Amino acid sequence: MIDPLAAIATLRVTPSAGASPSGVSPSGPSARGGMDFGTALRSAVDTAVGVGRAAETQSMKAITGGGNVTEVATALSRAELTLQTATAVRDRMLQAYQEIMRIQI
Repeated sequence: MIDPLAAIATLRVTPSAGASPSGVSPSGPSARGGMDFGTALRSAVDTAVGVGRAAETQSMKAITGGGNVTEVATALSRAELTLQTATAVRDRMLQAYQEIMRIQI
């Protein structure tokens, strides 16, 4: 069985050193070696796209007669799990955004 969380790269997002209360750091987004949210999101999306392309490549090899059925099935399962994970993350982000927009100041 494929571990669905293994498809996601481990990311460490840390606040920047010397960040102001508004969240904007005068010394840049990754002063202490952590990764800002935009970079972490870009990395996760790039990984998901890479998994999808690998599955597509394996499928094309199978269609042309050069691929192993087990490798194709494994690649497609990884791509499916990655898509499900990306969808779940998107849904949670939308839910969090909507919750933030409901906060009265």
